[in-house]
Amino acid sequence: MSGYSAIFFVMMILIFLIGQGLPALGQVEFSSLFSERWYPIEEYYGILPLIGGSIIVTIGATIIAVPLGLGSAVFISEVAPRWAREILKPMVELLAGLPSVVLGFIGIVSLSPLVREYLNLPTGLSALTGSMLLGAIAVPTIVSVAEDALDSVPREYRNAALALGATEWQTIWTVTLPAARSGVLTAVMLGIARTIGETMTVMMVTGNAAVMPDGISALFSPIRTMTATIAAEMGEVAEGSSHYHVLFLIGIILFLISLVINVTASSVIFKKTNRTEKILS
Repeated sequence: MSGYSAIFFVMMILIFLIGQGLPALGQVEFSSLFSERWYPIEEYYGILPLIGGSIIVTIGATIIAVPLGLGSAVFISEVAPRWAREILKPMVELLAGLPSVVLGFIGIVSLSPLVREYLNLPTGLSALTGSMLLGAIAVPTIVSVAEDALDSVPREYRNAALALGATEWQTIWTVTLPAARSGVLTAVMLGIARTIGETMTVMMVTGNAAVMPDGISALFSPIRTMTATIAAEMGEVAEGSSHYHVLFLIGIILFLISLVINVTASSVIFKKTNRTEKILS
């Protein structure tokens, strides 16, 4: 019953977003909607800079969070002594509960000046600062889920590999991680989804400049994400206006991106599970 209720609520959210967002396609020209200029005061509703800003921040956060998160999960589950594990795991879960606005405030006060000074940039409020903070937000999620997946691997797998002469690292890399592959992949996907949906942190530290990203240099420039645009402008927009419906259309795009990520992760997990079952049978 709980599973059906989750599907019901997700469908209701989607129906509401479609009802509020689709009118934008009739009120705003398609060429203007998918252009490179976002300036609603003059009725420029180009959402490509917002999509590009979200993508570049998400990619940067993923590059930071995945190695740190998986490395930390492996250390806690496979390397750290039991007493250290009992301290580190609650600390990681505590970090996951930090409000994003607090991390955004830390980014403005501490991280942004450091980025500006050490990289000699005009401003520290950039995509790089947002990526670093989003990576920090995603790491606890990846660590918690991946560590649980690694911990669920039967101890016999490790003992059998060690008995065959494998080193501890070879056992982790060739036995434990492949056995926990589905859980580790789920952890990565949840971390990526967390970075895509984050609002307050990116709104505070990315500069909020709706500029189309241009190559790798965009990582060191101010950008604006879809979530930050919705949060910053929804409270001031007139209900029923073109601007109002375009913001909901952005919400639909965010919903579809998250759906694609989850469906992709689920399909990969199911394929690997079915392949494993065939090999065992």
